Amino acid sequence: MYTTDPQIVLGTMDFGTRVAPDRAFAILDSFVADGGSWLDTANCYSFWTDPSGVGGSSERLIGAWLRARPGARDVVRIATKVRQNPLVPHSWPKSAEGLSARAVHTGVEGSLGRLGVEHVDLLWAHSEDRTVPLEETVGAFGELVTKGVALRVGAANHASWRVERARSLAREQHVEPWTALQLRHSLLQPRPFTPLTEAGHRMLTAEDLDLARSEGLAVWSYSSLMWGSYVRADKPLPQTYDHPGTTRVLAVLDDVADELSATRNQVVLAWLMRQGIDPIVGASRVEQIEEALAARHVRLGDEHLARFAEAR
Repeated sequence: MYTTDPQIVLGTMDFGTRVAPDRAFAILDSFVADGGSWLDTANCYSFWTDPSGVGGSSERLIGAWLRARPGARDVVRIATKVRQNPLVPHSWPKSAEGLSARAVHTGVEGSLGRLGVEHVDLLWAHSEDRTVPLEETVGAFGELVTKGVALRVGAANHASWRVERARSLAREQHVEPWTALQLRHSLLQPRPFTPLTEAGHRMLTAEDLDLARSEGLAVWSYSSLMWGSYVRADKPLPQTYDHPGTTRVLAVLDDVADELSATRNQVVLAWLMRQGIDPIVGASRVEQIEEALAARHVRLGDEHLARFAEAR
């Protein structure tokens, strides 16, 4: 069982590409100084903005920060992902590494080298790879836990039935099962049954939460703050969020934020944590992560949750 108090996770996707090293170091320093611990990265971050056409910049930056901050590894926990890194520059998804046993082991070895660590605290399967037998992927992840290379393993952007099937296979193989889910989730929701424009994203469903709560799985949410769309006029919501529910939710959000003397972002993060979800928050400036961490002190009551539920 991995039911611990929810916390803010620092998303480092843009570190080393859109976020320059000095600014990224300052964000990491501020995050740790204010009690933050979990860093979320991936071996593919961020191939789409890196001139090299492959990932690794985010992990390399975290590795450089760890080397420059003796003792930092003792206070941070690192989560990374394998599956999506292009094996051929500028050739995704065609050359994405996948989730074969060889790809998983090779991917993790590269991550450890870039991070400069002996293990990661949580290793994610970044998305499904149905070209590979699930038994093979499960065995590879379990072997990494047995070796101590990954302390825990989880599934990002997976259908809940696949996660439960993988957990059953892990039990059959007597290896460590996936104990964490990572999916896209926020207070605002897109229109039902409309496709997302963001490649690879999978929305959190009620079924995912039901599985997690029944089995004691951790749940992490990404795009928790909708790329700044809650607070920035220059970051309009995607078209699929243009529906009456959005208008109702934003009205309640403004009322609750005023009542609690909090920002919109802080209320959204508090709403996620109130449900036992760990929100991942990307930051490009120190003040953004400071604002996010302050959400830990925003207390939403049952009445607030009911108002949001009715509006949604």
